[in-house]
Amino acid sequence: MARCFSFTASRDWFYRCSFFSAGLRSVTTDLGEGTIMHCWVPKTHNNSKPSLLLVHGFGANAMWQYGEPLRHFTARFNVYVPDLVFFGESYTSRRDRTEVFQAQCVMSMMEAHGVQRMSLVGISYGGFVGYSMAVQYPQKVDRLVLCCSGVCLEEKDMENGLFKVADLGEATSILLPQTPDKLRELMRFSFVKPTKGVPSYFLTDFIEVMCTDYVEEKRELIRAILKHRKLSDLPRITQPTLIIWGEEDQIFPLELGQRLERHVGESARLVVIKNAGHAVNLEKPKEFIKHLKVFLLDSIYSSS
Repeated sequence: MARCFSFTASRDWFYRCSFFSAGLRSVTTDLGEGTIMHCWVPKTHNNSKPSLLLVHGFGANAMWQYGEPLRHFTARFNVYVPDLVFFGESYTSRRDRTEVFQAQCVMSMMEAHGVQRMSLVGISYGGFVGYSMAVQYPQKVDRLVLCCSGVCLEEKDMENGLFKVADLGEATSILLPQTPDKLRELMRFSFVKPTKGVPSYFLTDFIEVMCTDYVEEKRELIRAILKHRKLSDLPRITQPTLIIWGEEDQIFPLELGQRLERHVGESARLVVIKNAGHAVNLEKPKEFIKHLKVFLLDSIYSSS
């Protein structure tokens, strides 16, 4: 018998409604050369408010990752929530899989919406993209929040045993789960206290809705992150930077957050949230939002 109800699709509809209710609208932008970017943008851009860009990571789509924080910032910011290339409704026919290219696509989209300056929050992979935007466009990115984002990892870290997976193949099979068992494994890696006893039906439903599009392209994105990566090649940024990390992150261990703070230097501050893993934004949303507010709203008051 055909399945007539999808919990994941219903939850997705709820988030979509909440984004509309928060004053956002869904827009796609043709960047040319076969690249289409989707983004949630303000229904009306208020020139008296600064702009805030929220960049998602792997896993559930941007609405799921920022559904809770969104309502805390729409009153003070023009909020933009894009789908990165090969996520949601964004895609490209180009072969570039680097975070540099992702950053260029996001900035081109923001410029198409008339946004010239912004603060930025990047979760996990979104932090790689956000850091690259801060490097490439220092005059446009005012301040940066990097959440559990292993920007400072090196290719040799995998060989040296920093991660709990044996190789990149195992990592991609967990980050892009195609079976209920792999999704359970991802939950164990992402949360200190993952929900137990979730029926395979719900996990399969989530995979079918969230994890089956552009799978090979996403594998290529993951490979591109690690390939030939050296800390010595990573440019330093000068923007005020807040680094948020779950103390028990098993995907990007805390050592990478400490390494990132040292690399950025005086303009960076590391906040470690206890009893939280990689999905700190979902596991400890109140603490996550509290730190975002202090850091981002300070930028408004200091400039007023």
